Formats: sequence, structure tokens, C-alpha cells
Amino acid sequence: MSLWCVVPAAGRGLRVGGDLPKQFLPLNGSTVMQCTLDRLCLLPAEAVIVPVAADDARAAALSYRDPSLLRFVTGGAERADSVLAGLEAIANQAEDTDWVLVHDVARPCVRIEDIEHLLSVIAEHPVGGLLANRVRDTMKRGQGDEVAATVPRDDLWHALTPQVFRYGLLRRALLAAQADGVTVTDEAQAVERLGERPLLVEGARDNLKITWPEDLGIAEAFLRLQEEAGL
Repeated sequence: MSLWCVVPAAGRGLRVGGDLPKQFLPLNGSTVMQCTLDRLCLLPAEAVIVPVAADDARAAALSYRDPSLLRFVTGGAERADSVLAGLEAIANQAEDTDWVLVHDVARPCVRIEDIEHLLSVIAEHPVGGLLANRVRDTMKRGQGDEVAATVPRDDLWHALTPQVFRYGLLRRALLAAQADGVTVTDEAQAVERLGERPLLVEGARDNLKITWPEDLGIAEAFLRLQEEAGL
């Protein structure tokens, strides 16, 4: 079975600040996108498919570790639309039982060893799974700016990426959500809607998703620490 990577990167991600989508913000001497894609190019994947905005002329022009692995395609308005575009781009090559690894372009600090562990754990699983972290803080459900309830955290996890699923299952799940008019926020949610139960695999807590301005400095520090540790 082959491994394919899909990295949706059509979003604007402007919460970080400024007019530049966060994937093009400077990080560790290059950009967020370059850091993320260069790391994924270390995997034994058939290709890394990158759905980008229709008017994006910047992504494909950047320098990468292994540009021969990268395929830039036109993404969609929502994350799920972009992932589907990535799946359609390999429809004539991928088998239904192949693995598809979907990763956030804004998670440049993901550890290759964590991805390898995830792939090992799900190797014989019929569905797939995702990297995740157990919730460690007390969780509150809010109503406006007031506490409505304290939520037990025993079985709560933070969903991370990569999320890895069989090609045929993931495509069917995303198409079903689209047909039902449901906006899913990650691939696992789409698969769950079909009654499947993806595996949760504990990952490192430095797998940060860049969302707010201060996250860039944190990501820079994490990357520096990983380099010093030889990760």
C-alpha cells in the first residue's frame, strides 16, 4: 500500500496578523509553508499534494527540499473542499486501500518520529487514526463570557495532524459530508460520521498549529530546540 500526503493550504489564515496568509510568514529562515513541506518530504510518500488558492502564484515559486515530490493543485473554499481536491488529483493513481496523510500547513514543528509512530500503530487498522494530545487543563463550557459548566476532561483529547485514513474511506466520508451540507473541521470528523472510530495516537506537545501572532515565536523556539536535539 502506498502513502500519499495532502496538505490543504488554500486558506487565508489572517488571524496571525497582517495581509499575508500565515503559510507565507517568515519562520526559521524560510516560511511556514517551506518548513512544513520540507519536513513532510522526508516521508516515503508517493507525492505531497498541496491544494492552494486559485490565485496563489507564490506557493509553487518557493524553494523546497524535494520539489519533485510536490504537486500544487487548486483547493476550495473550505478545508474539506481542499482535501477533496487533493484526493481527486490522485484518483487515477491511488488505490482505495492506500493511506492518505493529511497535515495542516500551519504545523511546521511536527516530528517525523511521531508520524512514523502513527503510521506504525495504524498499519493493520481498517480505518486509520490521528495524532492527538490528552487534555490536561480543567475544561469549561462557556455561555458568553461566563462559565456555564465544568466539563470532565478524562476522555478529552486535542486533535492534531497528521490524520491518516484509507483513500477510499476518506474520499467517501468527505463526499458524504459535502452532500449532507455538513462542514467538518477535520478528516476524523468526516470519518466518524460514517460510524467509524479512528485511533487516537499520543503525539509530542510541540506539534503547534500557528494561529495567533505569538505562535510564530513559539514555533521558532520549538524548531530551534528540535534542531539542537537532532530531531
